[in-house]
Amino acid sequence: MRRALAVLAAVPLILFAAACGSDGGATTSAAPSGQAGVKVTGNVGAKPTVTFPSGSPATKSSYEVITPGTGAAVKAGDKVILNLTVYNWDGKGNAVQGSSYDTKAPETIAVNEQLPQVLQEGFTKVKHGGRLLAVLANDAVAQPQTTAPAEPTKVFVLDIVGTQPPALKAATGKETGDSIKGVKVDNPGGEKAPTLTTKTGEKPSKELVVKTIITGTGAKVQANQTLTVHYTGKIWGTDKQFDSSWERGQPAEFPLGNVIQGWQKGLAGVPVGSRVVMSIPPDLGYGDQAQQNIPAKSTLVFVVDVLAAY
Repeated sequence: MRRALAVLAAVPLILFAAACGSDGGATTSAAPSGQAGVKVTGNVGAKPTVTFPSGSPATKSSYEVITPGTGAAVKAGDKVILNLTVYNWDGKGNAVQGSSYDTKAPETIAVNEQLPQVLQEGFTKVKHGGRLLAVLANDAVAQPQTTAPAEPTKVFVLDIVGTQPPALKAATGKETGDSIKGVKVDNPGGEKAPTLTTKTGEKPSKELVVKTIITGTGAKVQANQTLTVHYTGKIWGTDKQFDSSWERGQPAEFPLGNVIQGWQKGLAGVPVGSRVVMSIPPDLGYGDQAQQNIPAKSTLVFVVDVLAAY
């Protein structure tokens, strides 16, 4: 399950990580991108159109604030929620590599020292609702000692949706006393992990079953949002645990649209702050495909704390 939750949200994020990994001490000046000749048209909130100049790609990284935005300013240290569209500027096809407008799954980027300097500076010049253009050439990152050809210059159009809200530490709210027959959840209170017990002689339902253990008071989860959760997962009837974010000491974060159907159907509409227990039949889990520590055709049981949604 951990691997399933860690599935990357979209191609753009892969490219972003590749192009914008640790800068290894490299520095760049933030030249206005008008010098690069790249033009961006279209409204913020929709996939942009990018026009490239003829000739060779830029060799110097730069940024330009296309639309400043009218919301809160982005600050260093923020985790920014954004829609991004990525191009390979190779001077030939200048092909689009992906867009979160196509996947309908905005990304979250931490504005910190792991970004190239040009992006660290660019993000802090735009507000929520704004649009930033960034050209990342090979001067943006330290180059490895290799004979492989250099990566093409990347062009990013970044629309700032907002800033990730601080996540809760655990579910908080009123206990309902509800449960799934054959499954037990003990709530220790505070920020401690709940205990899930699934050893039972009861037959699992062939349908998805979701019960609210603690009712949160936050906004209801939307299907297109990214969630922060704590969870424990076990196999029905055996009490065999196959994953737990609680034991790793780090909540999981993922777009809801990128996990198994049982999670998508079971968590949509759940208020933030809630604790739910879910029994997920094989056809909404992994079906006939065995996973690490999960036999094929398993009914999965999860207790999930919904800590944030954005």
